[in-house]
Amino acid sequence: MNKKERALFVEKKLAELFPNPKAPLKHKNAFTLLIAVLLSAQTTDKRVNIVTKDLFKVASTPEAMLKLGETKVYEHIKTCGLAPKKAKAIIETSKILIDKHSGKVPKDLSLLEELPGVGHKTASVVVSEFFKKPAFPVDTHIHRLAQRWGLTSGKSVNQTEKDLKELFDEMNWRNLHLQIIFYGRAFCTARGCDGTVCYMCKSLYPNRKNKIKTLKA
Repeated sequence: MNKKERALFVEKKLAELFPNPKAPLKHKNAFTLLIAVLLSAQTTDKRVNIVTKDLFKVASTPEAMLKLGETKVYEHIKTCGLAPKKAKAIIETSKILIDKHSGKVPKDLSLLEELPGVGHKTASVVVSEFFKKPAFPVDTHIHRLAQRWGLTSGKSVNQTEKDLKELFDEMNWRNLHLQIIFYGRAFCTARGCDGTVCYMCKSLYPNRKNKIKTLKA
């Protein structure tokens, strides 16, 4: 198979396995989604949903979050990785949203990326999931699998994103983002597959003998 044929195979199989992928992070609005995604760095979605259940009861808007304060935000999220840094970023982001954006989460990717603790991937998730704008967020799972499946060289996360956007129709970017993550977690983990074990890897490269060493994000 050439690269385009591999992409079509992947797209079809993922649609069969995960036909209607739902965002794993629970949220009430654009702001709570932004905060949940910010918290998900080096933290499982399950853990994020646990801590935000109570946090969002008392602070589901920038105004309420700012009023809550950094210390209390930290108390809610302290079981997340990088909690002190994230608590500070959440308060700073809330203040900027109030001061510069009338308390609203901007729809523009570049404006989102200016917020503390919000990188390109986080911004892409928000515009894709909440604002329904074409974006293809690339996390460590996607970066790893795209290399194993021969869809990118994996030289950088930016290159992987560029390659995937060229291969797939933008109408499917949102679903594929989630589907690849779900597949990676279930079948093609960092240690559980080396490019020769899972169904997708074996189907795309039936004659592959050597383990694939992927570049990290």
